[in-house]
Amino acid sequence: MNQMNRKKFLMSSFAFGLSYAVNANNKVFSGHYNVKKIGIIGLDITHAVAFTRAINTAANNHPYGKFRVVAAYPYGSKTIPLSIERIPKITAEVQQLGVSIVSSIAELLKKVDYVFLETNDGNLHLEQALQVIKAKKPLFIDKPIANSYKDAFQVFEAAKNYGCPVFSSSSLRYITGLQELDRTKVIGADVYCPAVTEPSHKDLYWYGIHGVEMLFALMGPGCRSVRTLQEQGTSFYVGEWADGRIASLRGIREGKDDFGGTVFLKDQIVHLGQFMGYGPLLDKILPFFETGVSPVDEKETLAICAFIDAAEESKLNGGNVVQLQK
Repeated sequence: MNQMNRKKFLMSSFAFGLSYAVNANNKVFSGHYNVKKIGIIGLDITHAVAFTRAINTAANNHPYGKFRVVAAYPYGSKTIPLSIERIPKITAEVQQLGVSIVSSIAELLKKVDYVFLETNDGNLHLEQALQVIKAKKPLFIDKPIANSYKDAFQVFEAAKNYGCPVFSSSSLRYITGLQELDRTKVIGADVYCPAVTEPSHKDLYWYGIHGVEMLFALMGPGCRSVRTLQEQGTSFYVGEWADGRIASLRGIREGKDDFGGTVFLKDQIVHLGQFMGYGPLLDKILPFFETGVSPVDEKETLAICAFIDAAEESKLNGGNVVQLQK
């Protein structure tokens, strides 16, 4: 009888130990009983994998350790060829990191506390963001926030109406050396970035958004006009700010791709450093989820959209100066 009880005890202990190990890996019994659950909309961009890997493999004592990406809705654009090609591969990668794939945004919202909107197609962002905002789940919208000032404005208006925190940014806002600068001393800047285009988007909403984000992180809102000069392989954008400052963006479409720039301050000239990946951006997103306070003012994000819309108009008008939407 004692032998039977001992056997049952050992089997029970083994089963519990196995369960403990599995759940510890899922951060249930690892010291975070109230794990903060994140969902992803859109598995057609590499950022989705980078964010998931950083969070779901973080040690328990790491700042990311109390979060976990638990579910994802893969779409994402169903029309852009690059997105269609990426979705199956990225879906498989996030599944390997413990993420469940769901069939709708509504299903996703039932499972999570916060949302990364990672869909590569800015044309879909307003429609997808509204579903999250109405559910009042704090929302990070990856670049671009939309494909027009009008859509971006509607996102922020809905966020106010429903009391839902929204934050949108490119990771290049946090390129080495930029955040350390005193923006009140910046008198001008010349930045550059890759600027491959996509027919479904205004030029700078696709990849050039990274350079625009850098420019406004340095100069702030207040740009009153922009002029676009375009030749084969290069687009050059010159903005004039209301206080008389001038800044430029070189969009690289041929030749070596890189990010960087020169910043002119009252007392020195600074050369921006290297792009350091998505960690610096993620370091801003996760605290935002908890506090509901965006590190980037919506006025600046809307100013970025106004700049891009005006730059597109200038391109279509042969390089004429275009005033930004107020």
